Amino acid sequence: MRREDAADRLFDAFVASELTVAELAEGIDHDPVWTAGVLHGAVSTTRAEAETLTERLEIGSDPLVRALCRAPEKGQRPLEIPSDPMLYRLFEIPAVYGDALKTVIHEKFGDGIMSAIDFECHVERIETEDGADRVRITYEGAFLPYRRW
Repeated sequence: MRREDAADRLFDAFVASELTVAELAEGIDHDPVWTAGVLHGAVSTTRAEAETLTERLEIGSDPLVRALCRAPEKGQRPLEIPSDPMLYRLFEIPAVYGDALKTVIHEKFGDGIMSAIDFECHVERIETEDGADRVRITYEGAFLPYRRW
């Protein structure tokens, strides 16, 4: 089974289920953002994780489990700006604040990058008294200084 087909099958089963991403994540002891990455085909699993997910979604099969364990092709989303309002805002943030964030990171850490491999991302709902709840997205990655040679 192709890796992409396995991810599509997993996501379709998730949509048809009554489960939330948080419930699936709890079953494999991972964060909901990471687990949603599995559902969208961006993250590979261990065999045990794939077996748990496919059993919870009632689609277990050995070819599907093996496919979910293979490394996906990362960064396959087209680089065009998406029209979906939520995704557009996630593109807009680095367009507006990217240079500022880079300046502050370099000031605090030096010349380097934040890893997207040694990385975590979390989403929280911040309730407010006025009812206009807020979204908190936390990116946390290892700082990797550029080597000098």
